[in-house]
Amino acid sequence: MSPEEFRRWGHRLIDWLADHQQRLPDLPVQPPTKPGAVRDMLPASPPEQPEPFEAVLADLDRVVAPNLTWWQHPRFFGYFPSNTLPAGVLGDLASTGLGVLGLSWQAAPALTEIEEVVADWFRQMAGLSSAWTGAIQDTASTATLVALLCARERATGYGLAGGGLQAEAAPLTVYASAGSHSSVEKGALLAGFGRDNLRLVALDAERAMRPDALAAAIAGDRAAGRRPCAIVAAVGGTATTSVDPLAPIAAIAAREGLWLHVDAAMAGSAMILPECRGMFDGIEGADSLVVNAHKWLGAPFDCSLYYVRDEPHLLRVMSTNPSYLRTAVDAEVRNLRDTGIPLGRRFRALKLWFLIREQGVSGLQARLRRDIANARALAAAVAATPGWQVVAPVPLQTVCARHDPGGLSDEARDAHTLAWAEALNRSGLAYVTPARIEDGWMVRVSIGAPATEAADVDALWSAMRRFAEAPA
Repeated sequence: MSPEEFRRWGHRLIDWLADHQQRLPDLPVQPPTKPGAVRDMLPASPPEQPEPFEAVLADLDRVVAPNLTWWQHPRFFGYFPSNTLPAGVLGDLASTGLGVLGLSWQAAPALTEIEEVVADWFRQMAGLSSAWTGAIQDTASTATLVALLCARERATGYGLAGGGLQAEAAPLTVYASAGSHSSVEKGALLAGFGRDNLRLVALDAERAMRPDALAAAIAGDRAAGRRPCAIVAAVGGTATTSVDPLAPIAAIAAREGLWLHVDAAMAGSAMILPECRGMFDGIEGADSLVVNAHKWLGAPFDCSLYYVRDEPHLLRVMSTNPSYLRTAVDAEVRNLRDTGIPLGRRFRALKLWFLIREQGVSGLQARLRRDIANARALAAAVAATPGWQVVAPVPLQTVCARHDPGGLSDEARDAHTLAWAEALNRSGLAYVTPARIEDGWMVRVSIGAPATEAADVDALWSAMRRFAEAPA
């Protein structure tokens, strides 16, 4: 493809995406696609000869678009916001088109220094102190794994340089909220702790980690000859956006000499709102923090901001310095390959840089405040309706609701919940995700798609009532 052909087809693709944004509200949120349907539309073998690019773009309409669940749809209320604002899309396009890799500062100086700047911009936006240093990871799963590796090495005195965990006399233990994301368990497994050494700490009535239960679990492990190593606290628990109390947890971590990692993947974006920063009370006692800018903030996936308070420790754990990557300026710069697992890094900062500049802090704040207000309005409507319950606090933009017509066993109520949620999703009118908490299944309504307004939330609530209250 020549530069002129690239220009022509690039214009066509941008036009297609812009048209797609305009027609999105008229599309079903979830397609009626059956398993294997897309695969059956594709040839089993790759083309021997080049195809006209016209045919490639045509398949966006024929194959791709009819078979996607639309995360950017104004009536998408599933999982979590995974916003892709247009300025970020253009930043991602520029990053891909430039085709640079940040193996070292010298390999792409602007990549490194723009990443440093935008990470520090968000630090300031979230009200974090200058003690924090940030870099961009791909996802919170990776950031949590890196945090647990750092915790492991601090506890073992850099055992990775010797026999690793196999040389330790006692097993190391990790503590996390019972409402924590599955990536915490996965990170503990990949870091070598083992499932038997992961403790899920009991929750209080607000579905947040109980500091007394945490302290008891640590004391029990010490008494049994184990070595407590790390705590993972959640600000924005996965199922209910619960908020673990960071100040008492940080006090326990300091007293016990444990690493404290804070998973604020989705909810951390709310820290750009001064009125929400009470959720971060105690954050300065943590060792590491992750916020996914590719969720509620609006940067296209993948763009996770990972912060640490002791960067020299991070660099010692993660650094690699083969001869072919050494340069004359290494003593004067940060080589961001030493802040995570991959050697190379994409120019992820460009999409966040574009986004923050195009929206401004005030624009980002206005959208988040809109979503929080819409969530509170929905929660009030649910709570005021007979047969409906709000089953968890609503600190941010997620409402956890359940329809209980009465007279049902727990098992029957769970079946009813799953049935009406599935019927709603199949209708294409909206999309929600069920989740299980201690007392059974409920439905999460995660408000935050870029185009979602109060009228869309009202339409969802009407649809929820229609499908849940319909006669069996």
